Amino acid sequence: MAFEPPQRLVRSGDDWLEKLPEVAQQAVDLRELTAERVQVPGGRSSLVVLVRRADGTPAVLKLAPRRARPESERAALTHWGGRGAVQLVETAAPGEGVLLLERLHPDVSVRSLPEAKALLEAAGTLRRLWVEPPGDHAFETVAERTGRQAAAMKGGGAEVAALVSAALDARDELLAAPPEQRLLHGTFRQSKVLAGDRVPWLAVGPDPVVGECAFDLARLVRDRVEDLIATPSGASTTRRRVKRLAESLDVDQERLRGWTLFRAVESGVRALRVGRPRDAELLLEFAGWL
Repeated sequence: MAFEPPQRLVRSGDDWLEKLPEVAQQAVDLRELTAERVQVPGGRSSLVVLVRRADGTPAVLKLAPRRARPESERAALTHWGGRGAVQLVETAAPGEGVLLLERLHPDVSVRSLPEAKALLEAAGTLRRLWVEPPGDHAFETVAERTGRQAAAMKGGGAEVAALVSAALDARDELLAAPPEQRLLHGTFRQSKVLAGDRVPWLAVGPDPVVGECAFDLARLVRDRVEDLIATPSGASTTRRRVKRLAESLDVDQERLRGWTLFRAVESGVRALRVGRPRDAELLLEFAGWL
């Protein structure tokens, strides 16, 4: 079959996309897989192919460029061992950036549930991922990741200067005394939780990082931000969501609020920088409620 990348796949200056069809075919042939179809829309920086193994077992072949840190994803999935997250079919795979995973139900995410139920199921899945990192881990830390982000935020322009300043101040305060160090998903949201057969819901697509749990939970707070912005009670609903999620997962409410502010502003400034003004407007209005 032709391994044509989905249109939403992130473009970059490297030649990964050009080589992708050939690399995908090699990965399929090496593992004696039968390719069924490319998952669309798929990931923003990876090719996801639904396959069957030689014994007929369904699986997923994921191919990602080095910039997406696929080997870090492999290390995290190996450490979780299927607890709360999709399971690796092969832990030591030939070929960098190639992951063979158990097949979930790719078209059914927790986002398909009513909002209250979706938040509950997503939070329960996230709790299972928060484990001690391996002692010899090479995962990026929250301080390192947000340090890069903070540097990029400083050039956001006068119109966002006040929010950027508040977000950077919050980061400095939060990093001064983190309460715990856990292995985190890193990019957790409702659409990253898919229906499974082993257990009802499992997380996919981590960009793992080591730090405090509130950092991971912060991205979940703003899920369905477009719906929040569209309702007159969006600001009060957001504050209740922070309180409810913090209490349900034993996370300090103020720390969750601080990381939610930082991550929303960072995403908003980045959206402005790459020419997505509507996304930026939603995110920065949301940040202003915090």
